[in-house]
Amino acid sequence: MRLPPGFKLITLEKVDSTNNEAKRRAEMGAVSGTIVHASEQTHGRGRRGRQWYSPKGNLYFSLILRLPCSATEGLGISFVSATAMCDALAGIVSPMTEVTVKWPNDILINRRKVSGILLESATGLNGTLRWLIVGVGVNVSSFPGETEYPATSLQYEGVIGARPDDVLRAFMRHFKRWFDIWENDGFSSIRTAWLNRATGIGKTIKVRVSGKVFEGELLDIGDDGSLLVERKTGETISIMTGDVFPSDEI
Repeated sequence: MRLPPGFKLITLEKVDSTNNEAKRRAEMGAVSGTIVHASEQTHGRGRRGRQWYSPKGNLYFSLILRLPCSATEGLGISFVSATAMCDALAGIVSPMTEVTVKWPNDILINRRKVSGILLESATGLNGTLRWLIVGVGVNVSSFPGETEYPATSLQYEGVIGARPDDVLRAFMRHFKRWFDIWENDGFSSIRTAWLNRATGIGKTIKVRVSGKVFEGELLDIGDDGSLLVERKTGETISIMTGDVFPSDEI
């Protein structure tokens, strides 16, 4: 598989999770740009330790990055990755198919989740990142039937013959482009690109934070990647972690 310069692919048949394997290799000195790809995960993980459905036929990989920045600044890579995956899938699906991003880092096709991204990191004593892992899962040929948020796959959406390798190659091409923009111009350009692909902006949503659910209008994302929501009281709040749903769900 041909990837952009600066990336090295390691393909494995089965792992507990590509993020765990990538973290192990990062601690052993794996260089920035190393990609750990597996055909199957036995204990795939999503955000907040949730299980990630991981049979053969879908795409699972984790990218190791070593960045000279703080963990907070490194959060921008979440939006780089989501924007890149949105663009990659938009180039694979049929024309006029709706491909959007949902805060913080889910990719939707026709309002159903097809891909998720999980960031994990380790910092040194000075607060600078030692490594950052970008874990990605894409439902290529199948998807779980019972999920809190509706799911889908590329095959279900009419993409016949798509292979995990094709999706990985397309993602890395777009990731390299957006990563270079982030590195040269900072988060502002990425924020604009993400918002142009986002679902729910200006609409009423429900947000679940620490088990509590409230409703409000999705206004924007902040310079730190936080979600800005205006509650019915008129108060605008900033949310760094939580789950977002359409107002007619949960």
